[in-house]
This record gives sequence, C-alpha cells and structure tokens, in this order.
Amino acid sequence: MNYLSGLEILLQPTLWIFILVVVFLLRSVKFVPHNRTFLVERFGKFRGVQEAGLNFIIPFIERVAADRSLKEQAVDVPSQSAITRDNISLSVDGVLYFRVLDPYKATYGVDDYVFAVTQLAQTTMRSELGKMELDKTFEERDLLNTNIVAAINQAATAWGVQVLRYEIKDIVPPQSVMQAMEAQMKAERVKRAQILESEGDRQAAINRAEGQKASVVLSAEADKDEQVLKAEGEAKALVAVANAQAKALVMIGEAADTKAGQKAVQLELATKAIHAKEMIAKESSLVILPDGATDAGTMVSQAMAIIQKITNSTSAEISSKPETTRDTAGPWDTAE
Repeated sequence: MNYLSGLEILLQPTLWIFILVVVFLLRSVKFVPHNRTFLVERFGKFRGVQEAGLNFIIPFIERVAADRSLKEQAVDVPSQSAITRDNISLSVDGVLYFRVLDPYKATYGVDDYVFAVTQLAQTTMRSELGKMELDKTFEERDLLNTNIVAAINQAATAWGVQVLRYEIKDIVPPQSVMQAMEAQMKAERVKRAQILESEGDRQAAINRAEGQKASVVLSAEADKDEQVLKAEGEAKALVAVANAQAKALVMIGEAADTKAGQKAVQLELATKAIHAKEMIAKESSLVILPDGATDAGTMVSQAMAIIQKITNSTSAEISSKPETTRDTAGPWDTAE
C-alpha cells in the first residue's frame, strides 16, 4: 500500500508542474558579478549584454555565450629575440597590462583576444627595437614602452581591448656584447675616478694657495698693526720725555733764580766737564796732559777754578742785564 501511495504521488501532475517551475526559475535567473558581463545568445544569435546584478534569460532558448571580465589584466609576454638598428641581437621579455572595453568585440571580433594581444605585443616590440640602437634601448626604455602601447592600441581597437601599459622586464644582449659593455663601463669608471682625483688636487691646490694668501695678508696686517702700535708708543714716549724735560727745565729755571741754585748749576757743569775729559781719555790711546794733570788734588783745584770762573762770568752777565719781570725772564735770568 505504501508503495502504491508513493507511486500515485509521483504521478500527480501538480508535482511535475512544480518541478518544472523550479527548474525553469533556476535556469532563468542569472547573477552577474561586479566588473563582469554576460553575453547572451538566443538560438545561437547574439541577443544582448547583461551587466552586473540580477538578470533573467529564457531557459532552453537563450544561453550565456561568454563571460567577460572588465578588470585590468596582466599577461606575461614570452621572451623573444629582436635585432637593433646596429645589428645587435637581444633577448627581450615583458609584461602587458590591458582591459576589455567592448565585450561584444572581444568575443565576436577575435577568437582569443589574450593570445592576439600577446602576439601583437611581441611583433610590435621587435619592430620598435629595430628602430633603435643598443645604447638607446637601455637609456630610453620608457619611450620604448610608450611607443609599444600606442602601436598595440591602434591595432587592438577592433578587438574591444585597451592596452594600458607595457613594461619591459629584461633586455639581455649576447655575452660578447656584455663583455664589451663591462670593459667600457670599467674604462668610464677609471676615467671618472681620474677626473675626480684631478679635480680634488686642483681644489686642494687652490685651497692651499688661498690659505697662504690669507696667511700673508694676516701677517702683513699684524706687522702693520705692530709698527703702528710701536710708532704710537715711541711717540707717546717722546712726548713724555719732552714733557719731563720741559718740567725739569722749568724747575731748573726756578731754582736758578736763587744763589744756591746757581752754585748747584755751576757744580753740575764742572762735573760734566770733568766727565767729558775722562771719556776722551778712555776713547783715545794717546792723551797729552799738562804736568800734574793726573793728580787728584790738581784735578780738584782745576774743577774749583772752573767753577769760580763760571761763577764770576755768570754774576757779570746777571749784573749787566736789565731788570725784567718774571713772566719774560729766561730760566737762567736772575733779578737784582
């Protein structure tokens, strides 16, 4: 009985209708992810593009023919051989970055757009390298990448693909060229080292010359300052001596106005005369003196005679001069 009841349930048309509805709904509902598109065909003919979100198709009549990603994609470009303008063979590889702009053209315009873009990148690379010399391929890599991108985009427009950038990974020249480049770089480094060394020597010589010049200038300025200070000191000393002599003369003049002062002056003069004779005797190898000139008593009497003579002559001069005021009298004048 249970078996018959289960069979009766399976034969119910309502159940089959429910199953068909569920299958129909499952096959008709499509959820398109973000940055992706579905291309729908009806009976093998393109019907439209379904964007991200909830979409519906007619089961058994329509189908999703292609699922295209709109994200940026990176593809390795295999290593290939290329010849430069100066006939140097290079091995070059790179990375290609692109994205799909038109899913319809990327699906129906080319069979495999990734393979097509990769092959186009290789052929364009060979073409661009053939326009450049070996040295330029290393120096102008950015320009080379820009030219390759422009050439690929011009040809890939019909495929609905946009190449964003192309980056060269490695440029490998032959071993013989590598050795020649290394020798050239070594020679350049030696040359630069010699130039830097000569520049350093030249700068050092300039610095030494400037130091010597500054030393000479400072020495000259120091000598100048020393001479100026010495001259100023000597001038001050002369002024001080002159002032002292002037004061001494004033004091002598004032003392000469008295009799005791006159005698002191006369005694000083006599002493200087005797000292002068002694200096003459010391400097000359032969001195002729009168008899008794070397006797001490004789020398004293001569000195006294000289003093008496000077005193008499001075008294006579003082008595013969007219009386004058103290303001106009000399240091040796005396009043009656």
